[in-house]
Amino acid sequence: MSNKNIFLLIIGLLILGTIATVLLQSPGVSTGPGKYDAFAQCLKDKGAVFYGAFWCPHCQAEKALFGSSEKFLPYVECSTADGQGQTQECNDKNITSYPTWEFADGTRLNGEISLQQLVDKTSCQLPSDVVLPTPSASGASSPVK
Repeated sequence: MSNKNIFLLIIGLLILGTIATVLLQSPGVSTGPGKYDAFAQCLKDKGAVFYGAFWCPHCQAEKALFGSSEKFLPYVECSTADGQGQTQECNDKNITSYPTWEFADGTRLNGEISLQQLVDKTSCQLPSDVVLPTPSASGASSPVK
């Protein structure tokens, strides 16, 4: 390898390192815990289950409430990969609309529900700095396809 090639290789690596550093320090990339990690984990520990479908806009809105903590939700995907049917697990549970939350006591809430409703049903605590908005939605849901 010539000195010129080594020099270009070093410059390229420095540029890549700089780009990686900038991306990892940008506010859009979360490297720490999410705001609702403990709350989402508590929902799971208390036996709550969130049934939804990838194509359901109400399910996406429900997940968005949790931000980066979505990964800890007790979520069950009910849609088949082609979006035209429902999985056997959700058929067996008689899930008829999305989102559907089922709780340890067997009760269910359908449609978009607030964080406060989840607190009320599970006794899980939200982070102390959370100010709950006034409920706005009508509990909108999507029918099973």
